[in-house]
Amino acid sequence: MASNEATKKMDLGRNASRSTPPTPPVRPAQKRVGPFEFLQQVRDEGRKVTWPTRKETLVTTLMVFVMVVVASVFFTVVDQVLRYAVTLVLGIGA
Repeated sequence: MASNEATKKMDLGRNASRSTPPTPPVRPAQKRVGPFEFLQQVRDEGRKVTWPTRKETLVTTLMVFVMVVVASVFFTVVDQVLRYAVTLVLGIGA
């Protein structure tokens, strides 16, 4: 059985959090901009991006395709092994 002091401390902690809900941080209101200024800001942000070269994009794309093929072969082999094991255990198809 828990001591009364520990129970009182837990109850005090629970009641304290219920009595004062946390206040969300106050954000300053953002200035609204028109569509032309918005598109200009988008272009400015796009210029800051470090874009990959054509070679980097090609190598990355090829690596994705290679990994998809490797994963497909792996899961096909695992599936066939599990199918064979279940067939042996259950005696289906014999």
